[in-house]
Amino acid sequence: MNCDPIARWYRWLEYAGFGGALQRRRTAFLRDVADARRVLLLGEGDGRFLVELVRQNRGASIDYVDLSRRMLERARRAGDGVNYRQGDALTIPLPESEYDLIVTHFFLDCFEPAELTRLIGRAARAARPDARWLVSEFREPSAWARAVVRMLYWFFRVTTGLKTSRLSDHRPLLAECGFRLIREERARAGLLVSELWSRAQSPP
Repeated sequence: MNCDPIARWYRWLEYAGFGGALQRRRTAFLRDVADARRVLLLGEGDGRFLVELVRQNRGASIDYVDLSRRMLERARRAGDGVNYRQGDALTIPLPESEYDLIVTHFFLDCFEPAELTRLIGRAARAARPDARWLVSEFREPSAWARAVVRMLYWFFRVTTGLKTSRLSDHRPLLAECGFRLIREERARAGLLVSELWSRAQSPP
């Protein structure tokens, strides 16, 4: 999904729909990864989480990948320590066993099941054996939540050409790659979730 057409208004559209709820989900477990030093951030958008990550993890080396050139431009206010890479997360070259933290906030919902399997496999191979993974996503625990998610997919299909139209479950895929869920928080009656996964032998 390329958010160039809506990059200028993305923040205000998010506030109109959810207030600060999505940003609270992004930062829910930020303090738990304060020791991360090599970070891969996929599709973060306009950089609000990136700003907080850089502020907390000073000295960390961060690779930020986004398909949208305009989103990358808006994220550049985060400052030093960030390598901004425009490209498709499904094809952009990634190093092997490099990162101690992977971050995907409201990004995994943009992929069809086969694509999501491929994406998570690629990111997992780029992660170190003791890496952690921050995830924020939508869930559909009720008819109300399903209606909200369908409306969001319709909006992004019209404005950005997003192809997928339903949520795929990322949790089994992360588990297959050796990650286990160690913390979870939900909001908005279960519509929004924050997750912290770890591939270490014991919780950090």
